[in-house]
Amino acid sequence: MTGQLCGIARKAAPRVPMETLDMASVSIELGLEGDYRGKLKKRKITVLAQEDWHAACADINRADLDWTVRRANLLVSGFALPRETGTRFAIGDLILEVSGETDPCHRMEEAATGLENALRPNWRGGVTCRVIEGAEIAVGAPVQLRLGAQH
Repeated sequence: MTGQLCGIARKAAPRVPMETLDMASVSIELGLEGDYRGKLKKRKITVLAQEDWHAACADINRADLDWTVRRANLLVSGFALPRETGTRFAIGDLILEVSGETDPCHRMEEAATGLENALRPNWRGGVTCRVIEGAEIAVGAPVQLRLGAQH
């Protein structure tokens, strides 16, 4: 199964608006270049599936919400995000390893009533990842599972 990278976003500090990009550099040390969360060891980068975002928004009748409301770094489509820690997947030449679920927080409720709970089922809020191999990425890059790459 091959999906596609649909969006890239970062924020320079907590509570600032997300900045969307067409391309970006991702490294083991810093995660997404210019994103303040790259300093966190287990949470270098967050990934959201477009299908999960749309399902959560449909649950609260808010199809108008942009994916950046979720405050994730990457948006993918046509790819079911792994829901098991240690699973690796590639976005172009970038290799990521799932370190956990991106738990929805009260910020989602501030954005839209009911959104926090709509993101809770089945890891709909996305995954947090460690960077295994850094790379330059661009919107449109293929997304695919890396078989046999688990620890």
